Amino acid sequence: MGQVRECAAKMMFYAKRNAVPVFLIGHVTKEGAIAGPRVLEHIVDTVLYFEGDRGHPYRILRAVKNRFGSTNEIGVFEMSDAGLKEVENPSELFLAERPSGVAGSVVAASIEGTRPLLVEIQALVSQTTFGVPRRTAIGMDFQRVNLLVAVLEKLAGLQLGGMDIFTNVVGGLKLAEPAVDLAVVLAMASSLREVPVGPEVVVYGEVGLSGEIRAVSQAELRLREAAKIGFKKAVIPKGSASRLRENFGLEIVPVGDVREALGAVGV
Repeated sequence: MGQVRECAAKMMFYAKRNAVPVFLIGHVTKEGAIAGPRVLEHIVDTVLYFEGDRGHPYRILRAVKNRFGSTNEIGVFEMSDAGLKEVENPSELFLAERPSGVAGSVVAASIEGTRPLLVEIQALVSQTTFGVPRRTAIGMDFQRVNLLVAVLEKLAGLQLGGMDIFTNVVGGLKLAEPAVDLAVVLAMASSLREVPVGPEVVVYGEVGLSGEIRAVSQAELRLREAAKIGFKKAVIPKGSASRLRENFGLEIVPVGDVREALGAVGV
């Protein structure tokens, strides 16, 4: 521990005296924490995580500590034969291979830092062949998905108790903000009922325990990105719709609860 602290301090003094950036490169454990003594995180100015799924060509550069700026910003890169290339429009890239006319696929308007991202949320709901239904969530909080399943069962009348449910954020992204709740709910309902959500529809909103759709921040930024990509219809919370100054050429459908949201997309 003393060696690690002393070596890191010498690196830091060198960087500050000579006005040059110094990168210390290590690896992480299976739990996602920095391997080795955590004291290193307290010495350095910034901690950056380079995230990515081995099966996808995209890599996310994310700051978890930054003494000189926000930790909400991300950088999106694509692995190519010439090395890493910056992705200038991640939304277009993540939606490039989205299937049309397929149940269980919904586009959500998310925010990472100050950057709006349109991402595809997929759900697969099928009758279980085991005694206990399986639930899997990739790229989102597992407990949050279980909460949304309970809301659909209790307040929308969907029978999900004997169903295997798998949810996924396409492209290897990890989403934490509650604005994608509505997309997860609609994707699960779409898959269960085998009714596709229109390819021109984008959604966002937080789902509460009583089934209400709550407003989220930066509504206009999300809608502007959706209009730029070519979407025609946006299903959003009533609270967000009442504060909009323009619709960006989109058909705005405000919804107050889960049942209204299901009706708005015809599921």
